[in-house]
Amino acid sequence: MPSNGDGDTGSPQDSPAVSGSLWSPRMLVSLVLGVLVLVSVSRGLNLNITDAFSQMRDVNPWLLAGALLVYYLSFLLRGWRWKNMLIDAGISEENGYTMPSLLGMWQIMLLSWYVNAVLPARAGDAYRCYLIKQRAKASFGVSMGTMLAERLVDLIVLVVLLLLSGMIVYGLHAPDGAENAIFLGISAVALSLIGVAVLWFLRYKLEDIIPSRLVRHYQTVQSGLFSCLAKPVGPMLISILIWICDGLRMLLVAWSINEHIGISAAVMVALLSALVSTIPFTPAGLGFVEGAVIFALTTMGLANTSAGAIALLDRVVTYGSLLVVGTIVYVVALRLDVRESLVESETIQPA
Repeated sequence: MPSNGDGDTGSPQDSPAVSGSLWSPRMLVSLVLGVLVLVSVSRGLNLNITDAFSQMRDVNPWLLAGALLVYYLSFLLRGWRWKNMLIDAGISEENGYTMPSLLGMWQIMLLSWYVNAVLPARAGDAYRCYLIKQRAKASFGVSMGTMLAERLVDLIVLVVLLLLSGMIVYGLHAPDGAENAIFLGISAVALSLIGVAVLWFLRYKLEDIIPSRLVRHYQTVQSGLFSCLAKPVGPMLISILIWICDGLRMLLVAWSINEHIGISAAVMVALLSALVSTIPFTPAGLGFVEGAVIFALTTMGLANTSAGAIALLDRVVTYGSLLVVGTIVYVVALRLDVRESLVESETIQPA
């Protein structure tokens, strides 16, 4: 079995999410903050929550089921892409790692989004690196580097598609709020690319600056990051498919309550939602995302009530269902990890 390369060890119980952070007072405070933001945004946009819920009661269950199916199938694409990126970084069965199956990668990605849904600051991103370390005995630093590369690719593709879909929807005269969101996305891409350039051109100088005990960790993260960025085409193409899936989900959600927006509008709103969800103050951008979706839909001519119904129903798909499905998968996965850990401990004990 290959070494993890980081000099760190651990068991499933040592997960940062398992060790008291998940479903803790901190999580509850984050959720309450998100709800307060949502209430504040709803009032600021003059949204009548009661009327929005009334419209949601007339939902077409088949179209809503289609939105749920598209949402959970998108995790297969994410898992497949990350597995390929890990392979590009040298974490593969050919190199002696026990790589999860496609279903196993789906589970890891789902759990990552689940942790992001209950904890702020994108804690799920680190958690999935922890999971691949536990299951493939891979370097946490290398997997973290691949995750950062994946995030950069996603951000670049998101902003490009947001610009294109925004031009289709608004033409050359986008509302101020939409222009601000696009500017935010472009700024985030620019800062990310500057950061990557600094890491590349000053990589040796940075090694002299950072504490010696962190040099090895820095090297493994950099190795994973640049191994993937050296082959960006495949991840970018899959990223396009993922964002189109998000747009299709938003389209089905809107159609399920008889609001027939176009595919370009659905893609733009879904991308805006994804961009705002990166705000680290609340879990999965709770409160901020709904406000962005309602604002974007109202600029297209939808009534506040209809826009609010779409925003809330989409959150039922991407947030409410994830809390249920994620909790089930989390409990099952944790039990399996603990069982495998016990089996490994018994196996290495001397007779």
